[in-house]
Amino acid sequence: MKPKYVRISLILYVVMNWLYSFSATEYWFIGIFITLYVLYIRRTFRVARQLNTSAWGVIPKFFLRSTYLALMLLALQGPLFGEGERNVATVGRDVYLLVDVSRSMDASDIVPTRLERVKYDIQQLADTLPSDRFGLILTASESFVLSPLTADHEAFKRFVQDVRTSIPARGGTDLCNALELARQKLLTDPSTRQSTKAIVLFSDGENFGPCDRAGLARLRTFGLPLITVGIGTESGSSIRAGRDFVRDDQRQIVRTRLNRSFLQSLASDGRGQYLEADAEGRYVNELAGMLRSLPGRTIDQNRVLIATNKYYYFLLAALGLLAFDLLVIIRTFWL
Repeated sequence: MKPKYVRISLILYVVMNWLYSFSATEYWFIGIFITLYVLYIRRTFRVARQLNTSAWGVIPKFFLRSTYLALMLLALQGPLFGEGERNVATVGRDVYLLVDVSRSMDASDIVPTRLERVKYDIQQLADTLPSDRFGLILTASESFVLSPLTADHEAFKRFVQDVRTSIPARGGTDLCNALELARQKLLTDPSTRQSTKAIVLFSDGENFGPCDRAGLARLRTFGLPLITVGIGTESGSSIRAGRDFVRDDQRQIVRTRLNRSFLQSLASDGRGQYLEADAEGRYVNELAGMLRSLPGRTIDQNRVLIATNKYYYFLLAALGLLAFDLLVIIRTFWL
């Protein structure tokens, strides 16, 4: 009958799913146990022969200890069975990212430059929120859509990689024009009708265009939260232009600084929040958390079967046999 039980055990091991596979550590434990027990049995039988008696009492203990060692090793492998159903929903949002591409974004007070930092962080944000749709609007003296809302993050990141600063025409940077463009795109796109929407503005806050507060009020009316991200430092930096620096009409070197108060007022009027970029990009996780906190639309919902780790069955059985081994005494020598 023993070969039959061995075959059944092997079939159960193969059919059952396991969280971990056997490693060299488990094989070392098995090898050491067998080696030491073989030496112990040989020594016991040798002593029994000298005493002219029997030592077969060690055999039941060997099988008992082998069994609870095997059960402990199986518990370590994480046996998966007992499937249960669970609802899994994929939730996403529609987010337009507005990027300031005026010449001031070439400043290097954030390494390597303000714009390069933004480009890298936007790609990190797209990887952090894989179920969200992102669109990209560039703004300087004029604003335009570089990428419409898309769930294809790889294509979106290729658009981001190609972004460059532009020399603004007369009038300078107009950030509020970009906000109005984003509002129109989010509200007129039929695919966003039932979705949660948001706008994120990356800029140093240097704005020279008119900013209609009524436009910011419309963001609140239509439930479009505005998150502004300040790029740069208050001490500021000069802007490289070939071998020289950007200069004003009096040939003085221009120094650009973060206009934190303007970006904070935009966020406040748009019922959003203000963040400030850091050199290490730690703010990206905080930004992702803000977007996650918005009630996203359910993109897909499925019922899946999940097998749970039932290691404790094997561990409890092993501990029960171990307690039995300690409590029950089997005479080794019959004198």
